[in-house]
Amino acid sequence: MTTPSPARAGYPQAFTYEWIKFRSVRSTVWTTLATALAPVVGAVFVAATGSLRADDTVLGGSLTLSVVAQMLAAVVGALLVTGEYGSGTLRTTFTANPRRATVLGAKATLIASVMYAVGLLSCTVAFLLGDALLPSGKYAQGEPFPALFGVAGCFAVAGLLGLAVGTLVRHSAGAVTTVIGLLLLPSLFGPLFGDARRWVAGVSPTAALEKLTQTSDATADAVGSLGPWPSLWLVAGYTAVLLLTAAGVLRRRDT
Repeated sequence: MTTPSPARAGYPQAFTYEWIKFRSVRSTVWTTLATALAPVVGAVFVAATGSLRADDTVLGGSLTLSVVAQMLAAVVGALLVTGEYGSGTLRTTFTANPRRATVLGAKATLIASVMYAVGLLSCTVAFLLGDALLPSGKYAQGEPFPALFGVAGCFAVAGLLGLAVGTLVRHSAGAVTTVIGLLLLPSLFGPLFGDARRWVAGVSPTAALEKLTQTSDATADAVGSLGPWPSLWLVAGYTAVLLLTAAGVLRRRDT
């Protein structure tokens, strides 16, 4: 069996290489672990403190820290590429596989898959804990499925958004700051746009997640006029455009 030359290295080799690097870098591993723990910690906290309002749902209350976890997922996506820029290992990566779009595609598949699995598992555990620990009958049950699948999708999209921003910015601190801003600014500055505030706020990835968790904050006036699934698809759409833009930029510039 012969080893493929760098020029012939394809997507399977690129994905395997990215998976090895992902498991070997402490910053991505620990941030991924924090992403997984945040929803669970939030569920235990609200159950222990009784801090939910009467009009909250079990699902929304259990996922009270899901937005924090979503931001951490975006940070993991950014670190996946900026860490290589900082250490200089991206040159080695492109030497092993000169097809830069293939490398970025492998990173995108990896971060989306990992964040989806992490989001679905951790948020399901958080909901089950909340359902078991919160007083029975005091809060509306909510609809855990398919909402939890959508929440996991929000985690995956956040990871891809971080990857796209990291590819464009190339600096860890700058990329993290930028992607957190993209996650939060539409919701924070939506009220400044008058009658259009609901639509501006609705394009925020955090708004899509809040709607899916069905907390009392997930009203049209608070987080946008779009429903939860259209909002998620809109966020996924502009994330895909940004990722394709990053792929085009990556192919044209030196590392």
